[in-house]
Amino acid sequence: MLNEAITNLSRRERQIMDAIYRLGRATVQDVLEQLPDPPSYSAVRALMRVLEEKGYVKHIQDGPRYVFYPTISREKAKKSALKHLLTTFFNGSLEDAVAALITGAPGDVSNEQLDRLSQLIEQAKKTGKII
Repeated sequence: MLNEAITNLSRRERQIMDAIYRLGRATVQDVLEQLPDPPSYSAVRALMRVLEEKGYVKHIQDGPRYVFYPTISREKAKKSALKHLLTTFFNGSLEDAVAALITGAPGDVSNEQLDRLSQLIEQAKKTGKII
């Protein structure tokens, strides 16, 4: 439900969530300082309220300020976004997505990165699960 919907955020909502994940906990002012080409303070405050209504963040009161924090871990959000990416652009194929990443422009992937990927694949084969 919420995990699947994390990809249905607007560009600005995603930027705000990214800022909150980076900071761990954040006030409206903290987020405002993290945004590229930031809108007004009141616009950020309104978007953070929307994110709270959607269930992505909660807040605690710290004196006169609200401090917001994410309701799901960044790891769960990454998995949800990756699943959405695979479904949307690669017809659900992990193989096609990895192939697109490693056959990009020359020099995009180092030999060390390829070695690490090979190790991860071998480990997944041994354990029967993706890490």
